[in-house]
Amino acid sequence: MFNNEKKTISILCITLGDGGAQKVISLLLKELINDYNVTLVLFYNQIHFPIPKGVRVVILSKTGSDRPFHLKTIDSINFIIKYNRLIKSEKIDISISFLAFPNLINGIISTVNNSVKTIISERGFPSDNVTSKLSLYISKIFYPIFYNRCDKLFSNSVHINKDLKDNFGVTIPMAVIYNPIEIPEKSVVPKDLNTKTESLQIITAGTLNTRKNQIMIIRALKEVINSDKLVILGDGHLKTYLNDEIQKLGLEMQVSLKGSVKNVNDFFLTSNCFVLSSFTEGFPNALLEAMAIGLPCISTNCLSGPLELLNENKEALIKNGEFYIGIYGLLVNNNDHIGLSKALEYYRSNPDKREKYSALSLERAKEYHLTSIYEKFSNFLIN
Repeated sequence: MFNNEKKTISILCITLGDGGAQKVISLLLKELINDYNVTLVLFYNQIHFPIPKGVRVVILSKTGSDRPFHLKTIDSINFIIKYNRLIKSEKIDISISFLAFPNLINGIISTVNNSVKTIISERGFPSDNVTSKLSLYISKIFYPIFYNRCDKLFSNSVHINKDLKDNFGVTIPMAVIYNPIEIPEKSVVPKDLNTKTESLQIITAGTLNTRKNQIMIIRALKEVINSDKLVILGDGHLKTYLNDEIQKLGLEMQVSLKGSVKNVNDFFLTSNCFVLSSFTEGFPNALLEAMAIGLPCISTNCLSGPLELLNENKEALIKNGEFYIGIYGLLVNNNDHIGLSKALEYYRSNPDKREKYSALSLERAKEYHLTSIYEKFSNFLIN
């Protein structure tokens, strides 16, 4: 039963699958239920993360999300109708949406229903977060129309907000609220990494797709003779391709694909170096989670997130084939496996640096603790 003294909030998303935005939703729900009546509205019944007791869950479609384009178009119309009815029947005070498609629906809702406050959240770098020139063209048409119908927007990077303003004509008030994290019970002991070793235990995590670019790490291992081990967590359509490349390069004994796992931290704890190889990010949860465990990290200097996390958003000029020593970790250029190879050698040959950046990772991650981020989020909702 909802508390009549609390305002009612709805969180709108496509699914609660294993993506970064969905992880953020699952964490924010833990705090939101203390202050609001909360309804989680999903387009499709796919739930990976736990949902706190007390959150009402509404699934708008009984079908799966893997549907032909023409059926998804029909779904979209039904979602708008059903969601608008729900807002009216449940007297929703604030509708918060995550990701582009739910954001557009929230904009449409705002157009036809002025009784609800609409807040949208962009989670990826918009100019790079489209699948084709056609989708980019469509985004440039509809973002200014429907995003600007909402009350305000929050993202997880200053670069995302700038891109929305400069390239998509979004003019509503915008704020940056970084992804929250729960500090894990166990973490790496930095001094334990200050031991001579001939190899690194490298780990990365993310969907096996072109954007995450795991092949870059594999190629970096082949660049110089070493006995490093690489564990890749995640699943996706490039799994067969990556397996084939591992075999072609003769790295079967060094690289292992573990698939999608729920005990990510257990794998992190047995590693001594984390690498993010993405071409683009919104705000990389995997990188932040690795830092919270205490791993020394290396990341591509992609937009957006890594520069903010590892170098306090201070500009990093990186020559091709080289790496940059940041405040909280190392940065390399996109798709530069030579530079990554040298960054790995830096950690491999300098155990004192592994210890240093392990301690800095732990320090940096504390700034993104759930309670701290939720306080900013709560103030954003109220003000």
